[in-house]
Amino acid sequence: MADVLCVSPSLQVLCVLMLFTWAHTQNVVVFQPSYLTAPGPVVSALLLGNTSGVSLSVRTVSPSNTTGSIGPPSCAAEVTQWVLTREQVGKTVERVQLSLERSLHLCGENETDPDCCSNPLCVLETLQVSACVGDTPQASLLIQAKIHALLVPANAGPADNKTTIPNPVYQPLGPCPCDLTFRACDVRCCCDKDCSNEDLTLFASHCLPGPFGGQVSPPPDYQCSVQSAENTPDWFPFLCVHSPPKNNPFLGLFYRGNVVKSKPGPTFQRPMLSAPALVNVYVEGSPILTLNDQYLTIPQKVFGQCVNNAPVAFLKNFQVECVTPLHTCPTEPPLQTLPEDLRIPVKNGEGGDVIVEVTDEVAIDPSQSISNTNGAASSESLMCENVTLALDYQFFWKENSITNITLTRTVGAVPLNGSVVLTTRYSAVFINGDFMSEPNSGNPGYQVGRPVIGGFMDILDNNTGSIQRTSINLWKSVSDGLCFTNEKKPVLFGENSTSGCLLPVSRQNLTQCDLLRETVASLQAALTTATYVARSGNPDPLTVTDWIDISFVMLNSSATVEDSTNSCYGIQSHQHIHVWSLITGTVEGRPQREIRALQVSMSTWSLDCVGGDDSPCVDPQETWLLPITSSVTFTDIPVNTEPPKTSFQINFTEYDCNRNDVCWPELAFPFTRYYTGEPYSQSLAKGLILVFFFVAASILGTPWRQVRQAWNTL
Repeated sequence: MADVLCVSPSLQVLCVLMLFTWAHTQNVVVFQPSYLTAPGPVVSALLLGNTSGVSLSVRTVSPSNTTGSIGPPSCAAEVTQWVLTREQVGKTVERVQLSLERSLHLCGENETDPDCCSNPLCVLETLQVSACVGDTPQASLLIQAKIHALLVPANAGPADNKTTIPNPVYQPLGPCPCDLTFRACDVRCCCDKDCSNEDLTLFASHCLPGPFGGQVSPPPDYQCSVQSAENTPDWFPFLCVHSPPKNNPFLGLFYRGNVVKSKPGPTFQRPMLSAPALVNVYVEGSPILTLNDQYLTIPQKVFGQCVNNAPVAFLKNFQVECVTPLHTCPTEPPLQTLPEDLRIPVKNGEGGDVIVEVTDEVAIDPSQSISNTNGAASSESLMCENVTLALDYQFFWKENSITNITLTRTVGAVPLNGSVVLTTRYSAVFINGDFMSEPNSGNPGYQVGRPVIGGFMDILDNNTGSIQRTSINLWKSVSDGLCFTNEKKPVLFGENSTSGCLLPVSRQNLTQCDLLRETVASLQAALTTATYVARSGNPDPLTVTDWIDISFVMLNSSATVEDSTNSCYGIQSHQHIHVWSLITGTVEGRPQREIRALQVSMSTWSLDCVGGDDSPCVDPQETWLLPITSSVTFTDIPVNTEPPKTSFQINFTEYDCNRNDVCWPELAFPFTRYYTGEPYSQSLAKGLILVFFFVAASILGTPWRQVRQAWNTL
């Protein structure tokens, strides 16, 4: 849990709060972070959890030569060059700080001080800080210390805050930009006046080049001292210029002279009023704050575990169930709450606040929330009154603000007979007007990886129809993989997927084929309850043209085979969803995709025990597991960007090589570079030979014979 990384900067605060809450509820201590790199002499981390009775120890560790791993944490302290301090910064939060107890200046040539650094890399070691209760380590922190020596000049005197700025007309304003540290030598900065000769010998051949390294005013090309002997033209010695370095064309390049501000005169215009202070408005995903700048928290699931004090995110609906074992009657939230504690003022995002309206309901049958009982029954049954079984929040919002918050608190009496496992429900729904808030899957087109939006028609009170959103799902395998305990996952746009679950079937089920078919059909129908699918990623529920019908390919009942006592036919084992999409354009370089059609088809299998030797076919009570699967496939419709052909191009095929056996445009194809049947030189030579024979045949043919005959008759 302590090694979870919060990559997004906007979620780092939420992750630390959730980690703190988890450590508090689990009664453990964790370091946050659990690994650090120390580039300087001071490093600190946070120790979260119940720190009472926890001792800290630090030691130097090294990886194993054979495995490369570091051994387990140890509570035995060692003598190191680090000082460990701890500071209480919260009720269950401590700041742990390590400080290096030695000097970091580099040793001179004849210096004998053992506290100085003999090498530029002064400290290179790995530290392990262990949090222990007694002799048992509870958490550990690894620190990789890599600290370089400080290059302090030998003539460092008392600090002088006066800085002399040269005249920018005659000298560059920043003659040494790489001099970043005051009265200290910066590595590879050869123009730093604080560097001694000994310091410069360490990096004399690795000076920073360019203006950052101090070459702010490079000598011009026409200087006689610039050209080297290798690339100097013959005429350069006669035309180069001998000029002192101070006479440089770059001097005064960034000098603008004095600027005189104009004095404001009298005016008859209205004064410009300053803009009011901005209010922290809510955006999707931002945490909701109370009036005292605290997070509004509702129990939620984080990493599969329920966290009691999880912040509520704006426009993020959720519904979770938390399982809590009870040995005694609860006395603290969230299982024991009071209405006045829940009526808290919440910031509305416009500078004001709204108060949570609480409505109490009494559960008629609290036994539905009691999932399991353990332990020996007691003669005296204890009844826990007013136990909170559910907290259902409704947030009404408009634009970037919250207009109202309602809370329905469900309480009931829970009998405590031994050990009881209680299941409680917590939910939050964001409603805009009469419509529930649903995240879009793109704007306007679908984005890959976002859920495909389905819907069904809902008739409102004024006899007008609107389409309510719902999801199109696939099977999601969890725990034992059975269909009755499996969960569902939404179909994600552009991602092909196949999943399924297992259905236990026995030979006794083969005697009730109709019931078996209805059971499997109801399981598959629960995946896709939508009758419409949104064309784009941000559909309007009141605009019917933003939605298209889903086509369902049903089974042909006339082709079914009659059932028998040992076989069942026509069982809908596989549901396949086929989505056709088309790229309609781009917005800021991102392709915008629309769904043009969606088809849901069913495939059937049969169960047969005739002639089988398996135990399920022999024993009517024995069961075997049969797979029920679901899949989705996305197909891109190609876009034809070529101009339409004319009727002449369609009918005239004499020069069309694709539809004609004779291809005149490729008559000289063997003589081109595209012909790869033989080397180009050979094909060219053969072509020239053919041309020679053609010319010879033309000369020696009938025309020249007639010319010779006419010549001879003269």
